[in-house]
Amino acid sequence: MIVFAAAALCSLTTVAQSAWTLQDCLDYAMQNNITLQRARLQQQSAAEDVKGQKAALLPSLSASTNHSVGYRPWQDAGVTTVTNGQVNAKVDKAYYNGSYGLNAQWTVWNGNRNRNNVKLSELSEQQAELEAATTANSIQERIAQLYVQILYLDEAIKVSQSSLETSKKNEERGREIVEVGKMSRADLAQLTAQRATDEYNVVEAQAQKASYMLQLKQLLELTGDQEFDIVVPAASDEQALGAIPPLQDVYEQALAYRPEIENSRLAIESSELSLAIAKAGRLPSIGVTGGIGSSTNSLSKNGWGTQMKTNYDMSGGVTVSIPLFDQRQTRTQVNKARIQQQQAMLDLQDQQKQLYQTIEQYWLDATTNQQKFRAAMTNVESEEQSYNLLEEKFNVGLTNIVELMSGKDRLLSAQQNRLQSKYQTLLNMQLLRFYAGQ
Repeated sequence: MIVFAAAALCSLTTVAQSAWTLQDCLDYAMQNNITLQRARLQQQSAAEDVKGQKAALLPSLSASTNHSVGYRPWQDAGVTTVTNGQVNAKVDKAYYNGSYGLNAQWTVWNGNRNRNNVKLSELSEQQAELEAATTANSIQERIAQLYVQILYLDEAIKVSQSSLETSKKNEERGREIVEVGKMSRADLAQLTAQRATDEYNVVEAQAQKASYMLQLKQLLELTGDQEFDIVVPAASDEQALGAIPPLQDVYEQALAYRPEIENSRLAIESSELSLAIAKAGRLPSIGVTGGIGSSTNSLSKNGWGTQMKTNYDMSGGVTVSIPLFDQRQTRTQVNKARIQQQQAMLDLQDQQKQLYQTIEQYWLDATTNQQKFRAAMTNVESEEQSYNLLEEKFNVGLTNIVELMSGKDRLLSAQQNRLQSKYQTLLNMQLLRFYAGQ
């Protein structure tokens, strides 16, 4: 599981159903996400295929019966009986036939195709399970990204609101200075425009947060009318300044842990089995058959039980099939199986390459944003001091409106940069740990 800022998040519990921690979101998505449920259904279907292939190793047994009625309209010979000195002749133009049978068949050997099919279906079941795990990882990763983005925007809204409050105070102070004639109304209009811009920034940040909240709800399969909010933990600066996991260590651990890599390895094993199954088309197959049966007819003078006994028969046999010429079907299947094997090997190399690129990008983002965060912390302190001095000078009329607004813009930009680099560092550090199997 992804754990973002473990000391801050995992220690918190959800007070109400409408307030969700990151762990709450992950647990709920693992149970309710539709994409993941579909992947698990594919896994169940693969498990049924395994059972079917194992059952194919056993003999088959079937029972059959057939009943028919016939009619011979021009028949003139029948059955003649003598009873008490009287001769009775009976001609049955309608008659009834009945047959009963029990048949068994078993493939003794067919080049090990049946047994290899069992192994192949077992590998397919494992691959389906790994595909479900890959889907789960992808969903967890996306949830973590959305969650951290919401945390960042929550802080960004507070910064924008604080900036808005400052703009309102400056605007009010500007009105007072205009009234005493020490500032023009044009300068006051600039302060008003600054306040309006800050109001817009607050609304825009709130809209962005609402958009990410909606995406998170959709991943959790929550409907629009359900109340939803997240727990906002205190993410300390020390966490963002912590040690970043080494790139090579994360990659080596991911190679042994990530389901998509294991899935690619199993695909190579599957291709080897497919090749063996294709080669079995060149080998003979041996099967045994057996059956018992009987039949009855209404035209017979014997009773049903007597007919069942006298017509009873048993049969058994061995079937040997030797392929001689199959219009190149076997050779084509073998060649295609070899191509599939080569493709599976290339897929594994591609998966390893993509995995390394993903981890490398997270590592680079974590390192870069951590450096940005260190610089942004110093920049914010400097801009805060600078703006406080500008504000004091403005209040006593020692600086103009342009310098004040410029200083405020620099401070706001520095604060936003600090927040963004901080949360991006935290996110990428935790994603690196996630890829390492933590």
